[in-house]
Amino acid sequence: MKIGLIADSHEHMPVIARAVDLFNCEGVGVVLHAGDIISPITAREFRKLQAPMIVVLGNNDGEKLFLKETFSPFAEIHERAWEGELGGRKILLIHAPDTLPALERSGAYDVIVYGHTHAAEIRKGRTLVVNPGECCGWITGRPTVAILDTAAMEAELRDL
Repeated sequence: MKIGLIADSHEHMPVIARAVDLFNCEGVGVVLHAGDIISPITAREFRKLQAPMIVVLGNNDGEKLFLKETFSPFAEIHERAWEGELGGRKILLIHAPDTLPALERSGAYDVIVYGHTHAAEIRKGRTLVVNPGECCGWITGRPTVAILDTAAMEAELRDL
């Protein structure tokens, strides 16, 4: 299964549109957003996804009730974390990596996806750890997302 990974979109609408187009062209089965969507207006672009979306809220997602209401027709929104099975893999989706070392050592997950740092990372080990970087590109100047292939247990960064 191909899964689209995105984090820290920070309301940058043109780049969100490019991410949505990329995920649709890649035929991903689901999109996981690791937080910091920022505004309900981003639903205008995200609702164009041809796959379901699962979101965890980040530290900058302030209008939680309206985000949940606006995204509810096409996305699940979770407060701090989401864990589930996709493509036969146990996956954890979080925003901030403050508990990441312990979660990784636990061996409870095949894949952990996080955001918050705006720094792209793909680290292979017993658990595959992925930060798709910042979709917005505001801090690094490099807007990125990632595609996870659960069959191959590999993730690839994609520049927007």
